[in-house]
Amino acid sequence: MRQERTVQASVFDLFAGHEIGRELKGMSDWLDEQRHLTGLVAADLRRHGVKETGREGLPAEAVLRCALLKQHRQLSYQELAFHLEDSASFRAFARLPWGWSPKKSVLHKTISAIRASTWEDINEVLLSSARHEKLESGRVIRVDSTVTAALIHEPSDSSLLWDAVR
Repeated sequence: MRQERTVQASVFDLFAGHEIGRELKGMSDWLDEQRHLTGLVAADLRRHGVKETGREGLPAEAVLRCALLKQHRQLSYQELAFHLEDSASFRAFARLPWGWSPKKSVLHKTISAIRASTWEDINEVLLSSARHEKLESGRVIRVDSTVTAALIHEPSDSSLLWDAVR
């Protein structure tokens, strides 16, 4: 059984007064305005044949927020698990249920269940919101050119042996 979103925020969810805390608070407020994004993630997390009874899974809202934290702060799953357990601001942003500290395997399993098409939809909503607020035009995108196609042969045992002999 998986809850779609946290119905009531905890009174203990406080963001730090630091720049990062204010940034997380702003992101959280934006996500609160875009509640339909949680539904998209919840649809990705639903599996056929899963019963409505049993242990509760990580809420879809928390999965989305953890995924955004991971990407925004460029964290590994292990680092994300640590920060969610250690930082009050990260916990407040992620809206984790009280007493929950997800392990890296749970974070990996749930975050990787979000489909590419859902990420495209989230990005489109973000871009249209930024256009509306006149923060971003969206005409130029960043292209990562670190990986390029090259005429390099696929290594085989004999070619590796020959390279070692040379």
